[in-house]
Amino acid sequence: MFEIKIEDARYWKNCVDSIVSLIDEGSFNIAKEGISLKAMDPSGISMVAFNIPNKAFSKYEVDKPVSIGLNLDNLSKILASSREGEQLVMKESGNKLMLEFVGENSRRRFKLPLIDVRKDADKEPKVDFESKIEIKSDPFKEFLKDASLLSTYIGFKTDKGTLMIMAKGDAAELEEEHLDKAEFIKKLDVTKASSATFNLEYLERMVSACPTGSNIMLSIKTEEPIKVDYKIGDAVVSYFLAPYMES
Repeated sequence: MFEIKIEDARYWKNCVDSIVSLIDEGSFNIAKEGISLKAMDPSGISMVAFNIPNKAFSKYEVDKPVSIGLNLDNLSKILASSREGEQLVMKESGNKLMLEFVGENSRRRFKLPLIDVRKDADKEPKVDFESKIEIKSDPFKEFLKDASLLSTYIGFKTDKGTLMIMAKGDAAELEEEHLDKAEFIKKLDVTKASSATFNLEYLERMVSACPTGSNIMLSIKTEEPIKVDYKIGDAVVSYFLAPYMES
């Protein structure tokens, strides 16, 4: 049994949105230390790993570790009903997850059935990354938006002190060169020049829940999966996306 309380229900909605952007069902592993989830998307080309420590909650009582499978799309829809100032209490109720929204003078309760979910991803890909770029989230989202005007793929090239962003379509091509002194680049560590291309839609979905004014870490190695990391408060979300290989 468990009972978990969050002071701001909308915060948990933001956390769940970072997961449901890739998968529509998954299993939360609830342990003494906190809550985690790890899953592949249905296509098998991307993966999400989510972790939030128990300190993020105002009440965190967990008798023993438990895994609960949920339809995350339905969970997100319920959380979207949260109102300003409401707290959220989550606990087991039979074979369902009870979500109780607590306002100053009201309580609303939803019960979401637990489901059997296909086996979680066993482990994250092991990649010895050649380049790590910490970049402000808002400009990065704008880069992806610009690239989506032309193409369904986006390429990254790194060298000492330089980040290149490229997109190529039938109508036009985009190429941006940014030096490590650019205001929106917080860090650019390159041990070896790197180059890889990725599905643009997946990258946009991955960063869609990244809070405004925060930073995103991109880890790249030539023709290897990219790793995308950012934080939502105390929660850490990581994604892996396989590179696009031209046939």
